[in-house]
Amino acid sequence: MSHFRIVGSSLFLALFLAGPALAAPDHSSLIKGPFSTGPEVTKACLQCHNAQAQAFMKTVHWTWSSRQKTPDKGEVTLGKINAVNNFCIALPSNEPRCTSCHAGYGWKDASFDFSKAENVDCLVCHDTTGTYKKYPTAAGHPAYKDAEWPMKSGKKWPAVDLLKVAKSVGKPSRQTCGGCHFFGGGGDHVKHGDLDSSLIKPTRAMDVHMAVDGANMSCVDCHQGKDHVIPGKALSVSVSSGGTTLDCSTCHAGTPHKNPQLNMHTDKVACQTCHIPTFARTLPTKVWWDWSTAGQDKKATKDAYGLATFAKMKGDFKWAKNVQPVYLWFDGNIDRVLMGQKIDPSKVVHLNYPQGQRGRDSKITPFKIMRGKQPYDSGNDVIAVPHLFGKGGFWKTFDWGSAIAAGMKTAGIPYSGKYGWVETDMYWKVNHMVVPKEQALKCDACHGGNGRLDWKALGYSEDPRELAMRKR
Repeated sequence: MSHFRIVGSSLFLALFLAGPALAAPDHSSLIKGPFSTGPEVTKACLQCHNAQAQAFMKTVHWTWSSRQKTPDKGEVTLGKINAVNNFCIALPSNEPRCTSCHAGYGWKDASFDFSKAENVDCLVCHDTTGTYKKYPTAAGHPAYKDAEWPMKSGKKWPAVDLLKVAKSVGKPSRQTCGGCHFFGGGGDHVKHGDLDSSLIKPTRAMDVHMAVDGANMSCVDCHQGKDHVIPGKALSVSVSSGGTTLDCSTCHAGTPHKNPQLNMHTDKVACQTCHIPTFARTLPTKVWWDWSTAGQDKKATKDAYGLATFAKMKGDFKWAKNVQPVYLWFDGNIDRVLMGQKIDPSKVVHLNYPQGQRGRDSKITPFKIMRGKQPYDSGNDVIAVPHLFGKGGFWKTFDWGSAIAAGMKTAGIPYSGKYGWVETDMYWKVNHMVVPKEQALKCDACHGGNGRLDWKALGYSEDPRELAMRKR
């Protein structure tokens, strides 16, 4: 049992609670250890910050779910807790691995106590030392003693000095936010395409907002939260355009361009469309994941980027760099497949699909498309929830039948006992890696002879500029 105390004053509390404009107080003399676990640190935090913890426990960063209204399904519960994707597929039965990115300690199964404030991980967002890391399979805990990772690699995952980190807490940074958001989907630069470790210290050519030689903004400069509610929506777990979200107009309202013609475009074209011509410009992103080959005794291979194109545990992959987005009308709403929902396996299943139409409060918006092949219950026509990690999981047995049966049971979804493979895709809105204005797309990029927009797919009979010129 460790012992701790906090030395403080009413002045300290007044300064800390005054608002985000003030820097976080120096905690080096306020925190006294030692600490042997993360929850012990949180108990110390709670002596002054219980109200903040209670507020945080109402947010999606804690619950991984929210109630959302849908056009055709009414109000539903949706989030990481019950969504499906074409990366590592689903949370149920895989918690100790997936919850290494949960802002809490100990979510190893359905028994996790979401009402227990000491389970909140304050350090994962407020570390300023750059040394605090969750251990990948410890259900949200860091390593409390030196450990090995990857397993049987001989590589050391160092223990965290909890007292050092607790004494050094401060405002969230690109590195703390990126600790989860840059590494989604099982590793760096896998999932989003516009979020990866190149944004920890990017140049202006990579992102004008976060550039260390430019504005040097942190994530929370745009994603400014109140009561720990962070605005922004991930299309992988959202259906509605409402709620806590934000867009470029939060800062760039009105007429941001000197050219009136460009300002006219902002009614129908999202800012990102012109100002993020490509994504994954430094590090390749994953664009294809075929689970159907997992478990096979094929030779592990790598591509021109030096990245794996096959691994027995996960199947076949494809990677891409300097990717041109796909453009769709988008009104902020998403049609998506929920866990246990019927699918049509004869077609490519859109696990999420951006909604919008020309002329209906929509803008032409850039997306990354992630494609893949994953297991489904071929008797009930629902996406399978496989048990991948841990005892009896596919990564131990390489037996899809037992892995799907175990995962579906944990998820509470009936399983027919039969499985097959279905091709799926997901759409990821491109928001980051904004280039300097001189590198933004020029008119001919869309309106030239080999323009990047598919005008017919967007609802036009032809390029609208050509049509306008003929009418003159």
